[in-house]
Amino acid sequence: MLRKKILTTHQTRSGRGAAEKDIAAVATVLVSSEDPRHPIDYAFDGQRGPGASRWIAAQSGEQALILAFDTPQTIRKILVEVEEPEISRTQEMAVSISQDGGQTYRELMRQEYNFSPPGTTLEHEEWSIKADAVSHLQLRIKPDKGGKAGRATLTTLALE
Repeated sequence: MLRKKILTTHQTRSGRGAAEKDIAAVATVLVSSEDPRHPIDYAFDGQRGPGASRWIAAQSGEQALILAFDTPQTIRKILVEVEEPEISRTQEMAVSISQDGGQTYRELMRQEYNFSPPGTTLEHEEWSIKADAVSHLQLRIKPDKGGKAGRATLTTLALE
């Protein structure tokens, strides 16, 4: 029997890569807010690409997301996807780690994403890093550097 699957133009990729960490199994996720229709769970559900599920903050303003690991983790790659299909804005994200139980954080990177729907709506980043004994990983998200009211979003956060 021939195995087949019909592809659509807006199909999303799904599933974790073999080396990706199962966040639900290794960490507690702390988040400053979530829209009940777009919970933080969506950032870790394996759906990727245009049209995938995504977390959206409940209110405008800067938001925080912290992964509190059950045991210290080694992180070699961070994968982030952000989709904004509706509003032109510049979202800034800062990624920091803690190796002392969340007492202090060291910033690894800061990235801006410029969205201009309908043209530029999806940002996909993969950062190679070398971090051992990580107890916490923190994302601070400023939804619009231009000062307009906007809600932070995150389609995917994956770690290897």
